Amino acid sequence: MNKIFIVEDDAMIASGLTYALEQEGFETAVASGCEAAKRLYKPGAFIMAILDITLPDGTGYDICRMIKAQEDLPILFLTACDDEVNVVMGLDMGADDYITKPFRIRELCSRIKSILRRYGKHSGEEHLFRAGNVTVDLKKARVTKNNEEVILTAMEYRLLLTLISHRGQVLSRSQLLEGIWDVAGDFVNDNTLTVYIKRIREKLEDDPASPQLIKTVRGLGYCLISGTPDY
Repeated sequence: MNKIFIVEDDAMIASGLTYALEQEGFETAVASGCEAAKRLYKPGAFIMAILDITLPDGTGYDICRMIKAQEDLPILFLTACDDEVNVVMGLDMGADDYITKPFRIRELCSRIKSILRRYGKHSGEEHLFRAGNVTVDLKKARVTKNNEEVILTAMEYRLLLTLISHRGQVLSRSQLLEGIWDVAGDFVNDNTLTVYIKRIREKLEDDPASPQLIKTVRGLGYCLISGTPDY
């Protein structure tokens, strides 16, 4: 389960949130107000909630109270007001964090992941990515195939992580190059990327007739087959 409950009456913000979170591998369910939220919300159906404070038929505080009365779900408030009263009120009600509008998507995603870690959503089996006979332990940076460890270079592993974080999505070569760019200054070009993809396939995939872990989408880029969530 990796579905996030969003309560936001601004359609443009809700659409942007949905797109950004789905790019991060999450599913979303969106309600535009309190009554819609009450109909949509089901205990145990979500891993966290993102609540706008000002809604057309109530407030995010109302939804927070409803949720907290039924389960200890992580909650992040979206607010146009960052005054101390609003912030303290939300936190006192059990919210885990808040972010003011307008906000940066990357910062929001980072805060979401931080909250989920605090709630143990990254513990146990959830830090493992599995696809077929390949398992990646994201905590130990350990890759196995048929329960035997596979040694990847640092750049190969970084490329694999980039694909895992966008599993099921087609990434262009430029997106992959951006994801594995070496901060130490080592140059990674298009031809080198081809070599890394080839090496990963040789180490992790079976014979060419078998389903591939990394699919080539002609003219577009590469796609890692879906596996268990890594959040």
